[in-house]
Amino acid sequence: MYKILKKEVMNQAVIMMEVEAPYVAARCEAGQFVIVRLGEDGERIPLTIADFDREKNSVTIIFQIVGYSTEQFAKLEEGDGFDDFVGPLGQPAPFGKWNRVLGVAGGVGSAPLYPQLKKLSEMGVECDVIIGGRSAEFVILAEKFAKFCKNVYIMTDDGSLGEQGLVTKKIQELLDAGEKYDHCIAIGPLVMMKFVVATTKPADLHTTVSLNPIMIDGTGMCGGCRVTVGGETKFACVDGPDFDGFLVDFDECMKRQTFFKEEEHACRMKNAAANA
Repeated sequence: MYKILKKEVMNQAVIMMEVEAPYVAARCEAGQFVIVRLGEDGERIPLTIADFDREKNSVTIIFQIVGYSTEQFAKLEEGDGFDDFVGPLGQPAPFGKWNRVLGVAGGVGSAPLYPQLKKLSEMGVECDVIIGGRSAEFVILAEKFAKFCKNVYIMTDDGSLGEQGLVTKKIQELLDAGEKYDHCIAIGPLVMMKFVVATTKPADLHTTVSLNPIMIDGTGMCGGCRVTVGGETKFACVDGPDFDGFLVDFDECMKRQTFFKEEEHACRMKNAAANA
């Protein structure tokens, strides 16, 4: 059993857990993920590593409650544990020789973005971050980013925190103001990343995106996360999850994300569990 050392309810839909996982903690790097399972017949859920502590042998995950399995995860308390916590999986985030980087997070995209900007900051890279959310309660990790980012910009749909508007609005404002960045890292919903790239590409601000939203099996065997990057077929789970955003076919990705929508229907899953 992989024991839960700490649990924090970040908002009504997002939970953070620090899990004791010595093997993963000793080997993982920013950008990688784990497969988490609860119970012998439980669903295998891929979750990006939000943080890790090699001395404590712990790995931090942040997940959004979106279906039956994550609802079960949310019921666990400190001292409980997961049956499986497999990793590290995927490729570490690809870092270049950058002096200044702009991070852009949408919703729970803050979780996988955090370790990347943290690592870059430790390498001496100056980092700014834009965090987006539907409202104030859905903006997560802003205080943690503030510990090492020079500027933290917050955008909310309703204006309840920071400025009102989309993250792309702030990106364009920064570019129009003459701010110079060597690279951009954008992580969030596919549609958000698509429009971030549409904003950064005209400015030739090369952008890395994370395609973890379309992963299912996490090992490359199911083929559910096939993506086209630069005209070539890649697998988000084994070749990524981070890719050059300028080369990603986002329209194909968004279609693929809906392939199993009917099977994932929350009500049907709950009924099946109740009748089991």
